[in-house]
Amino acid sequence: MKKKLLFLLLTTFLLAEDKTKLLSVKITNTLSSITTKDSGQKVEIRRSQDSQNRLTDDYTKTSRACPPFCIQSTKIATDIKSIAELELLDFIQNHVSKNQGILVDSRLKNWFEVETIPSAINIPYTAIENRSKKKTKRLFQALGMRIKADGSWDFSKAKSLAIFDNGIWCEQAQHFVNGLIQHNYPKDKLFYYRAGFQGWKLLGLTTIVHKEIK
Repeated sequence: MKKKLLFLLLTTFLLAEDKTKLLSVKITNTLSSITTKDSGQKVEIRRSQDSQNRLTDDYTKTSRACPPFCIQSTKIATDIKSIAELELLDFIQNHVSKNQGILVDSRLKNWFEVETIPSAINIPYTAIENRSKKKTKRLFQALGMRIKADGSWDFSKAKSLAIFDNGIWCEQAQHFVNGLIQHNYPKDKLFYYRAGFQGWKLLGLTTIVHKEIK
């Protein structure tokens, strides 16, 4: 029995190694993919293996009317860290998977349903922008905030949030972050993925379609 189990483990390991070697387009020299969950299903995030792949959808555009589609600053707000793809992958793997963080797609629902990043949940910027403290409290409680006996807000157990929108020409994340910091969500728990969904797609990384357009 022990020999059989050892054989199975060794076979699984070798198959995984072979699979890694077969990938011609890795994320980094040492990282081929990561695994996460989306809607309860296991999803492997990796880059497209088609080296001739090209974007063909709306994200191929270089120019949009400004306003509202103006180039966004690298720094979304003071003391909020901007991150890129490798940091976001690390966040998904080490924070989202451990239920310590949430990947937030701050775009309107129709954007999210068409296509998004695996493991992301949709909290549209309209759910918090210019909302009352009462309505904001309910959202913050869903994100892990607690109410103390004296009625004050305790963010010590609140989730870390990695926030994105369409990309460097989109201001939806900015509106979302403004709503968070207006009601004192801790800035050290907020991370801004500035390249957004367009940047993610440009690197050929795995995406999720929640609602196909027919």
